Amino acid sequence: MVVTALAVAISGGTATAAHAEPSSSDITKKIDKASDNLEDITESYNKLKISLKKTISDEKELAASLEPAKKALQAASADVQTMAQTAYMTGQVGTMNMILDGPGNLVDKMSVLDQMSRKRQRQIAQYTATTETFTERQKALQTTQKKQAAEVEELAARKDKIESDLKNLYAMRKAAYGREREKTTSYSGPVPSVSGSAGAAVRYAYGAIGKPYVYGASGPGSYDCSGLTAAAWAAAGKSLPHNAAAQWSAVSHVSKSALAPGDLVFYRGLGHVGIYVGGGQVIDAPHAGTTVKKRSMYIMTPYGYGRP
Repeated sequence: MVVTALAVAISGGTATAAHAEPSSSDITKKIDKASDNLEDITESYNKLKISLKKTISDEKELAASLEPAKKALQAASADVQTMAQTAYMTGQVGTMNMILDGPGNLVDKMSVLDQMSRKRQRQIAQYTATTETFTERQKALQTTQKKQAAEVEELAARKDKIESDLKNLYAMRKAAYGREREKTTSYSGPVPSVSGSAGAAVRYAYGAIGKPYVYGASGPGSYDCSGLTAAAWAAAGKSLPHNAAAQWSAVSHVSKSALAPGDLVFYRGLGHVGIYVGGGQVIDAPHAGTTVKKRSMYIMTPYGYGRP
């Protein structure tokens, strides 16, 4: 029996008569729970990828700024060294005597001394500031490089976790449904006419119906939930991050009564997102083993609504 096979897949052992077999409803709940848990890990994976991308960008920016800072430090160091050598060779007291004993009135002599003093102060201040800037950027670069290495390691660990969980999920789905994944199919039904950039996003979403869910994917052949909404709005000329929680932070929040086609509908504590296409329907990439679907926006209780 399918139920017996699934019981074996879930437990990892051999089904016996001593234990009651799970009902079809229980099977569906177990698969849905496993799918939701996996999608949460997938979205954390997507979020870490965004963080790593920024870290790499920061590292490049810091590295590029280090050479000009080094040259500025060398110039400031040479300037201060010249000033120190001049002071040593002439002697500050000798210089002051020369100015005071030379021609000109007292006001002029005091002005010259003040200008010399200010110039030296500026040189010293510039040297100090340049040294601090160079040192700070060196430290920041080292910190960023360490962060990048840690993120790469964590990303690999999360990927391994996802791959391991996928094997278990696919085994459960095959035992319950006879297939690890749903068949991919193209959509041939009507597409609503929506104007503007929202219309471009909606049309893209309709074109994605039937394509497989693949974690970390953002099209054109496969998607995860935030990858689909990001790709749909990219087709409309709007850039969104590839993570549901980050998309929530990037959009304007609207009420349910103001919901319009093209808006995003968020679920499960920002663990899932779909695109609203009107008529109480969303298009979303549900979870591993499934394909992009158009279905009721009440697949679960909405967390909130956003407009890119």
